[in-house]
Amino acid sequence: MGNSVLLVDKRDGIATLTLNRPGAMNALSAELRAALIAAFDDVQRDPDVHVVILTGAGRAFCAGLDLKELGTAATDTAAAVSGTDLVRAVETCTRPVIGAINGVAVTGGFELALACDVLIASTAARFADTHARVGILPGWGLSQKLARVIGIYRAKEVSLTGNYLPAEQAAGWGLVNRVVAPEALLPVCRALALDMMSCVPDVMRAYKRLIDEGYAGTFAEGLALESRAANTQVRQVTPEEIAARRAGIQARGRQQAG
Repeated sequence: MGNSVLLVDKRDGIATLTLNRPGAMNALSAELRAALIAAFDDVQRDPDVHVVILTGAGRAFCAGLDLKELGTAATDTAAAVSGTDLVRAVETCTRPVIGAINGVAVTGGFELALACDVLIASTAARFADTHARVGILPGWGLSQKLARVIGIYRAKEVSLTGNYLPAEQAAGWGLVNRVVAPEALLPVCRALALDMMSCVPDVMRAYKRLIDEGYAGTFAEGLALESRAANTQVRQVTPEEIAARRAGIQARGRQQAG
């Protein structure tokens, strides 16, 4: 798959998806967008995949929509800019999606990163929202998500200037979970994926959905949603299962403390 615009590596329950247009800074061409949507559809149907890692080849995570392609007469610019199928494919993936941000994540690439569940950034990562500089409004959620993640005033600074946000500052603002050296990025993400896979799979997926659906509503709506979900799910667990899992949690706690 060396010539593919998207590299897919499935090992040990983890699917690593690598945007593979390094010469174009992994810009989202129509071909790459279609390949990503197909890959997430495949992940959903693969019972052996439990966590997804999304990253980029070369020095960029993703430079956003392919502006060179958009500039051709044959391209439906409105459809490409407003189409949310790609972001929706990431957001609705039942498996946790870890964004391994290896380099610049710009505009549409920034929105792709925000669709992930957890963001681990390389020290080489930088984020920028250049919608206002390009002369278009975002259509994949950035104007609403970013303010909810880092606060409205910081979001306005980022989006109304188009300035780059370095990895360390992004971590300080709560945009990424942590920042690691470039060579440690994928090993750290794989270790995090293995930690996730040590949870009860069905509950982990239900928990992800519960967080996302609750966050999309009010606090009161989220609490009501949690109560309904918990009351339904707890009836499906036996005391023996809880006791066995408790022993495993205690053993893992002792190991991590050591």
